[in-house]
Amino acid sequence: MDTAVTRPAANAPVVARSDVIVVGGGPAGLAAAISAARQGASVTLLERYAYLGGLAAGGMVLVLDDFVDGATEITVRGIAQEMVDRLHALGLAVYPPPDDRVLSDEMWRRWSRWGLFDLYAKGPKKSIVYAVAFDPDGWKRVSNDLVEEAGVDVRLHCWYSAPIMEGSTIRGVICETKTGPQAVIGDVVIDASGDADVAAGAGAPFVEGSYMVTTVFRLGNVDTDTAERFEHSQPAECHAVNRKARRILGGSWALWWLKTPLEGVVWCNCPHMTGYDGLSVEDLTAADREGRKRIANLLEYVREHYPGFEKAVVIDVAPQIGVRQSRLIEGEYVVTKDDVVNRAHFADSVARGRGYYTPYRALLPQHVEQLLVAGRHYSVTPEAQKLSREIPPCMAMGEAAGTAAVEALDSGVTVRKVDVTAVQQRLHYLGADPGDVPSPRAHPAGVTYEAAS
Repeated sequence: MDTAVTRPAANAPVVARSDVIVVGGGPAGLAAAISAARQGASVTLLERYAYLGGLAAGGMVLVLDDFVDGATEITVRGIAQEMVDRLHALGLAVYPPPDDRVLSDEMWRRWSRWGLFDLYAKGPKKSIVYAVAFDPDGWKRVSNDLVEEAGVDVRLHCWYSAPIMEGSTIRGVICETKTGPQAVIGDVVIDASGDADVAAGAGAPFVEGSYMVTTVFRLGNVDTDTAERFEHSQPAECHAVNRKARRILGGSWALWWLKTPLEGVVWCNCPHMTGYDGLSVEDLTAADREGRKRIANLLEYVREHYPGFEKAVVIDVAPQIGVRQSRLIEGEYVVTKDDVVNRAHFADSVARGRGYYTPYRALLPQHVEQLLVAGRHYSVTPEAQKLSREIPPCMAMGEAAGTAAVEALDSGVTVRKVDVTAVQQRLHYLGADPGDVPSPRAHPAGVTYEAAS
C-alpha cells in the first residue's frame, strides 16, 4: 500500500491583494481586521466557516470572561467592549450592573446561573464580576456589521492551505476553495487561526500542547425558574442530581448549565473530554461522536430527574468542537505561568487579560518576517495558556496585532522593528488598554511575587 502520493501542481490565481491579510475570523482575527481597516489599511479576512466569530459563535463559548482584574478594574476595552455594547443594545447580552459585582449570597443567587462570577476564586460561592453572557447568532450579526462598516474584504468558505514565502518573508497565503486553490497577496499576514496554522506552515518554531475538548450544546424548553427554585429550596437533592449529570457528561464545570439571553434556552459548556488531539481528523471525528452520545444520555436523565427540564430538547450542538489548546508558537518571548499568575508587567505590553499582560514579543514568531499571531496560539507555555486563553484578551491581542501592522506599514519598517510605544499610543487613541501602565498589583517582569511584595 502506498504511504504517500504526490499532489499534481495547480495554479492558484491571485484573487485579492491588500496591505494586511488576516487568516481566521474568530474573535482575535475579527479584532485584528477591524482595527487595521479602521486605521486606513486595506484588509482581507479569510475564514473557513460560513460565519465570523470562531469559538464565540460556532464554538458557542457564550460567556466572556477575563474582562477584569479583581472586582472593579476593567482590563479589556476596545473592540471587545464595542461588541458587548452592540449586543446589549440588541437585547442579546447580559451582565451584572456595578452595584451587583460583590460577594454575597443574594448576588450569587441572582447571577451565578448566568456564569458571571470570578472563575478563579475559591469556595462554593464566588464574587460576581463584570462578565458577559451573550447569544452566538447575535455575535455573528454584530461581527458582520463591524467588518462591513470598516471596509474589510471578507472571504468566507476559504480554508488556509499554505504560505507564500520569499525567503524568510511571508508574502501571502494560498487557500482551498470550491473552485480550487486561490492566492491572496499582502504586506503583513496575521495568523489568527487558533492553531498557528500559518506560522507552522511558514517554518516558525512551535510546541504542541493538549487540553480537553468540548462539544458545547444548548437545551431549549427549560423552565429555568423552576430549576433555580429546586437548586435553592432543595440543595441536597439538587446536588445529587447535578453530580449524576456531571458523571454522565464525563466532566464539566461545577455549574454544567447556565442561562442565556434567550428565554428557556440554557448553555452547556460540556462535556469535557480529554485525550483528543485538536489537530487530528480522526480524534476530532471521534470526539464529536462521543460528545453527542453523552449529550443524548444527559438529556434522557435530566428530563426525568431535574425539575424544570421535563420538556427539554437539544437546540443545537456547536458546529465547531471546542479545542482549547494545540500548537503554540515560540516567539521572541514565551509567556510563562509565573508571568500570568504573578501579574508580570512588560514594557512592551500591548494587551491585557484578567491580571496578566501580553508583550508584543509574544505576538512575533521567530524566523518568519512580516508575520504576527493573535489568539490562543500566541507565544506561551502550555501551562500558562490554560490560564490566558479567554476570548476578551484574545480580542485585545488581535486589536494590537492589527494596530502594529498598520504602524509598521505607515512607518516603512517590518513588524519586528515596529515602535511599540507608537503602537501603544495608537491603541489608547482607539479606546483600548494596551497595558503599558501597570496596575498597582503588577510588578516588573522577571521579579517574583515574593520578591516584589
